[in-house]
Amino acid sequence: MKRSIRLKFTALFIGLLAAVLLAIWAVNSFFLEQYYIKEKVKILQNAYEQLNQYAVEQAAKGGCVTDQLQSFYSTDGEQTEVSRMLRVMNEQYNTTVVVIDSLNDRTFPAFWDGRLLADLVHQYILGKKAPDTETIISEENYKIEKSYDKHSKSYYLQNWGFLEDNRTIFIMSMPIASIHESVALSNRFMVYVGMAALVIGAVLMYFAGKKITSPILSLAALSERMSELDFDARYTADSQDEIGVLGHSMNTLSEKLKDTIGALKTANNELQQDIEEKIRIDEARKDFIANVSHELKTPIALIQGYAEGLTEGMAEDAESRDYYCEVIMDEAGKMNKMVKQLLTLTALEFGNDRPMMEQFDLTALIQGVLSSAAILLQQKEAVVNFTAKEPVMVWADEFKIEEVVTNYLNNAMNHLDGRREIRIRIQQQENEVTVFVFNTGNHIPEEDLEKLWTKFYKVDKARTREYGGSGIGLSIVKAIMDSHKKACGVRNVEDGVEFWFTLDCSI
Repeated sequence: MKRSIRLKFTALFIGLLAAVLLAIWAVNSFFLEQYYIKEKVKILQNAYEQLNQYAVEQAAKGGCVTDQLQSFYSTDGEQTEVSRMLRVMNEQYNTTVVVIDSLNDRTFPAFWDGRLLADLVHQYILGKKAPDTETIISEENYKIEKSYDKHSKSYYLQNWGFLEDNRTIFIMSMPIASIHESVALSNRFMVYVGMAALVIGAVLMYFAGKKITSPILSLAALSERMSELDFDARYTADSQDEIGVLGHSMNTLSEKLKDTIGALKTANNELQQDIEEKIRIDEARKDFIANVSHELKTPIALIQGYAEGLTEGMAEDAESRDYYCEVIMDEAGKMNKMVKQLLTLTALEFGNDRPMMEQFDLTALIQGVLSSAAILLQQKEAVVNFTAKEPVMVWADEFKIEEVVTNYLNNAMNHLDGRREIRIRIQQQENEVTVFVFNTGNHIPEEDLEKLWTKFYKVDKARTREYGGSGIGLSIVKAIMDSHKKACGVRNVEDGVEFWFTLDCSI
């Protein structure tokens, strides 16, 4: 077994776990710092909103924020809301908040860091910014910026601006932890944990795969015995999972195959009998056609012999003799034609006259058929329209296709009416050519269109008898096209009827 399912499961587990670890590493490396700064910015924004709201409330009462910060330095006195907020920001979020009263330049808190921040915000207001400062958010009353302190070699987030009481200036400073170092440390730890998880998981998955592969191997052995027509083999495991369901289904399949093969053997015997019966019927049909042909040849010869004798003066009335002689010879010719058509059709139907495929010019073939029928066309007063000049090369039995065109043309001549026009055209599409033969005249009833290809079928028996038709010509066309594995058909069109057939123009 070149590729075990156990190995595939193990490889899949390792691949998925590695992909997850890689995704976590990528997220840590590229998005953790952004997320960290974003959260810190939210803290500064919330602090500003609270401080600004408090300033607006105090301004409405005629007070000031700085007046409420006197208790900031008290350890046991009562704390105001704003002083408590500054202590929370300082102690919980490591954020220093400095408030400056622009009317008297009082700064709160007034310790060392506060004074430095107060000087810094004055520089910001005057437009003096350090070169390593990046603006993150810029609003109408405040800005949040990221700056780098060269002395401490640390980054800070600073939110500075004006409160909406129109007198208070503020600045909030929050140091940013070394997020890059934290990310690197997290990634190294994740690598160690991931490698251990990969090794342990791969070992566990490899051995756990045995529980899955063992019943599959049992099913493989069962299917091999079934392929050898041993339908007594059964899946014996008691598992209720998907593999167990498959095993029980194979047991059911084995039983049904056993019954089906028995039924097939019975049907095969019946089919063999049907084939033998068909062969017998075919042989009988062949004998019938052969006997009919043999029986027709004898009266044909007799009729022709008597006709020749009558034309030599055996009757008293010369005019009567000529008339009857012509009738006898005409009937003999029709019978002889029918025999030949029957023989041709029989050979085609039984595959004894297979087409000899060759390449030839279809245009030249149609022109040749029209030239041969020129006298008949003139007698029928037919107007022929065939304008194709360019050669059209096709692959088929040239002799048989000539017979198809001839039968179509004879059929068209015998059913001409109205303008007495015959129109032949060639239509080429990709690797196939279609030949259309149209004649003006009455439409064929729709219920009779499919029956035209049946032997001896005649739509208008009186007219068929008039021109000596036997109802075999179109059957021969259908047999020839079937032997070529190509299509033929007929349809009613405006002012007449159109017959068609197709041929291959490439190998």
